[in-house]
Amino acid sequence: MTFTTPPYLTQDVSVRRIMLHVLAALVPAIAVYVALIGPAVLVQLGIATLVALLGEAAMLKLRDKPLALFLGDGSAVVTAWLVALAFPPLAPWWLITVGTLFAIVIAKHLYGGLGQNPFNPAMIAFAVCIVAYPSLMSQWPPVDAGNGIGEQLALIFGQAPRLDAMSGATPLDALKTALKGADSGLTVASVLDNRAVFGHVGGKGWEWVSLAYLVGGLWMWQRKIIGGQVSAAFLAGMALIATALWLLHPDQFANPLFHLVSGGTMLGAFFIVTDPVSGCTTPRGKLIFGFAAGLLAYIIRVFGGYPDGVAFAVLLLNICAPLIDHSTQPAIFGMKK
Repeated sequence: MTFTTPPYLTQDVSVRRIMLHVLAALVPAIAVYVALIGPAVLVQLGIATLVALLGEAAMLKLRDKPLALFLGDGSAVVTAWLVALAFPPLAPWWLITVGTLFAIVIAKHLYGGLGQNPFNPAMIAFAVCIVAYPSLMSQWPPVDAGNGIGEQLALIFGQAPRLDAMSGATPLDALKTALKGADSGLTVASVLDNRAVFGHVGGKGWEWVSLAYLVGGLWMWQRKIIGGQVSAAFLAGMALIATALWLLHPDQFANPLFHLVSGGTMLGAFFIVTDPVSGCTTPRGKLIFGFAAGLLAYIIRVFGGYPDGVAFAVLLLNICAPLIDHSTQPAIFGMKK
């Protein structure tokens, strides 16, 4: 038998190949997004991609790095897509631009570029913009808004007023707001019974987006692009605390399935906490990182001031990642410690 390559060589792994797989894994969610909201999602992806490549090229030029090599690795495009998908689909163009530039210039190149960033760039962009522009970052359109491409473009490029009727709260924010009224006497069950907002599981239509992220994530795991332990730990951390509080006080806390398919849970589990640069690298460290991030994301989204806590949970764990890795280093071969 003749081998064209030595049989002991492992599969070719490169940054470009990994990034292309990540982009492909996001396609199902983007397709569902477009079906639910409209082509505005594609416009935002285009804006973010263009801005990311221009920002990347400018920083590479300033740092005297080869443009073709680094622009072609796909990392800037992945960051751009994650920013666009984490931001509201009808956000103004300049907000997407600010978030993307912050992710590329500040969160990535300020620390030395690809492989050197201690924080997840897309989550840095989300956190900065939701603190600076909380109103704009909270304007999520309902899935049945019926806006045409012309109306969506007018909203994105500031040619039409941003009416409250054109946007709505996320399912997480709607649930939290409804339960805040002390005199309302509402329970979680009575709030979630509003099928027009919450659908059957965790937000009308948004369950399908979460399912699409899950499908893409499982495909990456099957292709060995990501390891499954950190994603499983993240979902376990979210589900454990959600289940415990739901069993203790079912009138005040939603069931775990609602939290697993709402907000950025699936996006965070498979496309954010799996970042090998800003996360942990040791086997036990990955489990601790993922579990703690899921736990903290739930605490922030339920008890904090923001409708979703994935971004802040991941950033806080990014700070802890070096310490976790240091404390969970496996023993050197032949040594007890």
